[in-house]
Amino acid sequence: RKTIKELPNFQLRGSRGLDYSYCYPQAEFNEETVLFDLNYFKYCFLKATELDFHELKLQANFRMFAKDLTSEKMDAFLYRDFQARNIMLDANGKPQFIDFQGGRKGPYYYDLASFLWQASAKYPFKLRRELVFEYYNSLKHFTEVPSKRHFVNRLSLFVLFRLLQVLGAYGFRGYFERKKHFIDSIPPAIQNLRDVLSLGEKVFPYPYMLDMLKRLTQLPQ
Repeated sequence: RKTIKELPNFQLRGSRGLDYSYCYPQAEFNEETVLFDLNYFKYCFLKATELDFHELKLQANFRMFAKDLTSEKMDAFLYRDFQARNIMLDANGKPQFIDFQGGRKGPYYYDLASFLWQASAKYPFKLRRELVFEYYNSLKHFTEVPSKRHFVNRLSLFVLFRLLQVLGAYGFRGYFERKKHFIDSIPPAIQNLRDVLSLGEKVFPYPYMLDMLKRLTQLPQ
């Protein structure tokens, strides 16, 4: 809870006066970087499963997804790898953040999705929901916030995106580099994906991508 409450401070106050041109390798979260991550998922994870899919139809949905993810104004520092192992506690139990060298200007939803849907954490639904609203209430101190409904719907898009991104990384590190930790992380990540897809087309208006991902979650592990 302390960590979640502190995150908006890091993202919003931390971005004030920050010269994003120093961010490496990208200064800003944009459609191009989204498509790069989605294609990383396609080539490093999806193709390795040998699931049959129509590449052009999937790519068309990827472009729609990328456009939606970047459709709102983004004025926060996007940490990019905000997860439990990058949060240290000092002598007083206060969270301190490390390993944000991939940061850039971007949407604040991304880091919340990264933290609460990290595959190995296995947060229960009730706790996850509580922490989403802890974050939402803390965010109000730093910026004007959208309605709760809009916030949750936007967050869902970033949860799906983050899950695909990490599956791409697990595929590369696990299937190709044969690292056990990443192979072991795939089943819980697939379960997270299965849960998120249950929100359906109302939240994710990408019918072909949704159908393909549902078939992916039905493959034997």
